[in-house]
Amino acid sequence: MKKIEAIIRRSKYRAVKEALHEKGVMFFSYWDVTGVGHEKKGSVYRGISYSTTDIQRRYLSIVVNDDFEEVAISAILEAAKTGEVGDGKIFVSDIKEAYRIRTSEKGGSTLN
Repeated sequence: MKKIEAIIRRSKYRAVKEALHEKGVMFFSYWDVTGVGHEKKGSVYRGISYSTTDIQRRYLSIVVNDDFEEVAISAILEAAKTGEVGDGKIFVSDIKEAYRIRTSEKGGSTLN
């Protein structure tokens, strides 16, 4: 099993969610997060200067069986990409085990 963590633009969340569902990835968790990026410029709106170094993003946490790793990653890459700085990042790590609390079942079948 793999854990895929993706940090994406909030404006791309709906497209990413739909792309994942189309590929059969039905369950994941998400949070609204704030991060700090490389870009150091600010913007001015109605005479008030705003820093753009604190960036609002959506953080997705997805656990999939090994055979869904590439499918999920490609869905995120295609749906989240704008081609501009700040599109986000994807991190992948191994999951040793998963348990379904309701039945005490363990293994990859708990992800279905």
